[in-house]
Amino acid sequence: MKKIMTALVFLMAAAAVFPVLFLACGSLMGDTELSQLLIPVLGNGEGFASWKLMPLYPTFCHYVELLLDSPEFFVMFWNSVKITALTLMGQILVGTPAAWGFARCRFPGKKLLFTIYIALMMMPFQVMMLSNYLVLNEIGLLDTLSGIVLPAVFSTFPVFLMYRFFQGLPEAIMDSARIDGAGEWKIFLSIGIPLGSPGMISALVLGFLEYWNLIEQPMAFLKTKEKWPLSLYLPNIGTEQAGRAFAASVLVLLPAVLVFLAGQDYLEQGIVSTAVKE
Repeated sequence: MKKIMTALVFLMAAAAVFPVLFLACGSLMGDTELSQLLIPVLGNGEGFASWKLMPLYPTFCHYVELLLDSPEFFVMFWNSVKITALTLMGQILVGTPAAWGFARCRFPGKKLLFTIYIALMMMPFQVMMLSNYLVLNEIGLLDTLSGIVLPAVFSTFPVFLMYRFFQGLPEAIMDSARIDGAGEWKIFLSIGIPLGSPGMISALVLGFLEYWNLIEQPMAFLKTKEKWPLSLYLPNIGTEQAGRAFAASVLVLLPAVLVFLAGQDYLEQGIVSTAVKE
């Protein structure tokens, strides 16, 4: 039974890793080899597309073309960096105090307000798209990066995630700080943020994965191509440039993988910190 479970897990892992290997191999293939393998798909030919586990003649020409001969790639790359960085900074500045207030403070209407937060978190972008569009149009932020960043800064998901971490902090520590004369603001800065940092970093990691690959909001709110992020660059690469599409996909995927691997340890620390017993 153990061998069967091991084999099943191995097959599932292989199925999850295969698309990444597919991209990596495709990015190292020449145009001729890609055309031979994908002509039924790219050229509307007859038959079925085929694939190889390793390129016949590996080449980095597609990466060279993308990095040296595609200035629009760098423009959209920096657009993605700006959108992601500004959004995450705003979410930490806005969401951290909000999460602390919901988790550790008592005030009238707290339960109702938090319920509204949860309800908003469950709503997909399509439900809020029209209202967001009208508001952004009214304040003149359509077709600007600020029109993408501003609604995302007030996202409810980071608040919900950090709320869970703050709620798990031992109350005895807070009481000890109050006995020593610390005010609520000092407790938040000196105890809440250090102990709740795994939750904050978890929110940053998950937020990066979401906003680095953002598609719907830029498609709805950005009209000028020079303001597009990388997530809109990939679908606009022509089928005759399959090699460049593979290379661009690998370069877009790489930062997300690195951020996830870097934040994985903090996710584990968050589990340990919330497991402390009073």
